[in-house]
Amino acid sequence: MLIGVVKEDDPRVALVPEVIKKLEDEKNEVCVENNAGDSVFFHDIHFQQAQARVDNRANVLKDSDILVTLKPLAEADLKQLKKGAVYISMFEPYAGNGLVSDSLAKYPISTFSLDMIPRITLGQSMDVLSSMASIAGYKAVIVAANLLPRYFPMLTTAAGTIPPAKVLILGAGVAGLQAVATAKRLGAVVEVFDTRTAVKEEVKSLGAKFVEVEGAKDDKDAGGYAVEQTEEFKTKQADLIKERAVQSDVVITTAQLRGKPAPKLLTREAVNEMKEGSIIVDLAASTGGNCELTQNGKTIVEYGVTIIGNSELHTSAPIHASQLYSKNIYNFLKVMIKDGELNLDMENEILKSTCLTLEGQVKYNTN
Repeated sequence: MLIGVVKEDDPRVALVPEVIKKLEDEKNEVCVENNAGDSVFFHDIHFQQAQARVDNRANVLKDSDILVTLKPLAEADLKQLKKGAVYISMFEPYAGNGLVSDSLAKYPISTFSLDMIPRITLGQSMDVLSSMASIAGYKAVIVAANLLPRYFPMLTTAAGTIPPAKVLILGAGVAGLQAVATAKRLGAVVEVFDTRTAVKEEVKSLGAKFVEVEGAKDDKDAGGYAVEQTEEFKTKQADLIKERAVQSDVVITTAQLRGKPAPKLLTREAVNEMKEGSIIVDLAASTGGNCELTQNGKTIVEYGVTIIGNSELHTSAPIHASQLYSKNIYNFLKVMIKDGELNLDMENEILKSTCLTLEGQVKYNTN
């Protein structure tokens, strides 16, 4: 199998030399576009030392049996893939009402979306969303600590005692839990809100307080994602979140609903009553944001509160993000490559869940 990697408009690279060496040792070939890893300090010589072929973009695209990218290719690139090729990326099909699959079906290739990996035990080693969310949660706290005009930890000095910062985290998924752990390590007092009662013990085990609103809808069949709640619950939720937010120095929001706009958890009114100098980091910005005032991709100041709308914080640690993504890809490839041959077993739960098109035929459609 010839596995291709191209240079992208992203600071990360889809496969790093360490993982490429493993693939080569398993009798695969890897072809990497010139300068694909320069932004993460993996230069052409490093890929060549891992036994990869370094070539121009056109050759990588037309020669690859399997192509892996971080983001979807442009149409001009897709046209260059050979018939029967397998293309693996992050297509977010649930956000496009099936249009993504229809668009890809124009090409005689098979496509697999890594953001569709099922949240099951077998899928954990391939879970790209969790890998990136872990980095984002860590970075959210670091960014907030850097901008907050006060300390995070409690300090006792000759001039008096400085109380610790108060951090409120909305959403206790992978990003939220990593944010909890990081904020605690920096010495903050941390509170966490989540509609999923199943995460309560995890939050408490990290030393944070779990803020619970009674009456949440059952989420046990949601595959680890939050579910849409009743209007009555949302009203109680908003009141409690506002109460906690106005007492906090930092609010980090991570709550998302798969295929739907992010729930609005932090109102304009709540922001208006927060202390001046407070920080909000909204990791759900790309799907509308959890804060009513969030602007995706922008940092703004409203009522003296700095609001950072950034769902791409994981790319600010591109070396480790590339390494984790590569390992996720490697584990995913092991499912579809058997004894050096492509084996697209559509009875396999991982492949069945992630397949958008199979040799030009639509397999996933939200319509």
